[in-house]
Formats: sequence, C-alpha cells, structure tokens
Amino acid sequence: MYSKIFRAVIIGAPGSGKGTISERIVKTFGFLHISSGDILRQNIINNTDLGKKAQQFINSGQLVPDEIVTKTMLARIREVGNKSYILDGFPRNSAQADILSAREQIDAVINLNIPHDVIICRVKNRWIHAPSGRVYNIGFDDPKVPGKDDVTGEPLTQREDDKPEVVAKRLQLYDELMSPVLAWVCGNVVWVTSFKGRETKEIWPRVERFLKDKVQG
Repeated sequence: MYSKIFRAVIIGAPGSGKGTISERIVKTFGFLHISSGDILRQNIINNTDLGKKAQQFINSGQLVPDEIVTKTMLARIREVGNKSYILDGFPRNSAQADILSAREQIDAVINLNIPHDVIICRVKNRWIHAPSGRVYNIGFDDPKVPGKDDVTGEPLTQREDDKPEVVAKRLQLYDELMSPVLAWVCGNVVWVTSFKGRETKEIWPRVERFLKDKVQG
C-alpha cells in the first residue's frame, strides 16, 4: 500500500465502469471508495428517510437533487478524515465541484470515456443481489444458477436505474450536466486524465500506471 495521502475523483456516465475501476484502485492502492450511488442505494434498502426521497428520483430516471447528494457526500468525507480516497459520482455539476474544492484538495480527476451504446448494452445485462450488493453481468460474469445469487441462492433483481429506457434518459442528463464540470476541473485541477475505451480490461492498466506515477511522485 502507499503511505502518501491522495484524493481523487472518478468521473464517468452511469454504467461506465466507475465501480469496477474504483474496486481495483481500492485493492491496489488502499484508497477508500466513497460512492454517492452506493450510499444512496444502501439508504433505499434500509428504507431511511434519505432513501425514500432518493428512490422517487432514481425510479423515474432523474438525478437525485444537489442538496441531498452534497450533504450526504460531505458528511462521509468528514467521517473518513485524513485518508486517501476516491470519490465516485460526486461532484456531478459545477456547483457541487465548487463546494468540494472549497473544502478539499483534489489531487487527480479520472474521466472514463465510454460510448453510450456500450453502456446501454452493458447495464441491461447487469443483475444484482440487493441485500449484499453482489453484481452479475450476463454473458461476462454469470451467476452459477441463472437468476440466483451464488452465495445465498436468493433471486437476483435488476435495478430500476439499470433498465435501458431509464439508462438512456440518465445518459442524456449526464452529458448535459457534466460538460461544465469537465470544463471546471480542467481549469482547477492539475491532473485531469481521460481514459477512452469499450472495456474495463483495456482501461484499467492505464489507470493503474497513471495513479502509480502520481502517488509515487
């Protein structure tokens, strides 16, 4: 593991592989993964007040309002304290970026540039075991028994926000909101790197080399 404190943001459209890349960063570098989507989904599963509010927006393909996301993520960042982390799903617009930069020094931004057609195809084949968060990708990482979780044997489900028509709407919203964010980070962060590709296996080695250079530099 690396001792240097390093704080990064990973940016990418829904279904671009941010979660998978982040997991590999955690395993390789020991960063903490702070995901707005994971935090919100856990609140939905636990039926908290935050979860109930978020569910309404997610099911209709809308983004959860800034106030909810910002408050939730800043609270988690404060809990983390003086540790390396990678932020996933935050900031997602220039207003959130301004709030984050006023409180934290971000050392790098990783932008995953994946074609929309690849994302739509990818997420329609993604099924989950909701209680544990285990994810299966049909045709790539299939469950041992179709439709069943490998560990518990319980039924797999598809997230409402993974259905093709919802994904297409979210991708459109993402493009509209993230253009100014990318412009913002290019003007305010020293290291901004885009990784273009169709599969995680071709992108990850480049991300790994990039972070090794920065963490060891």
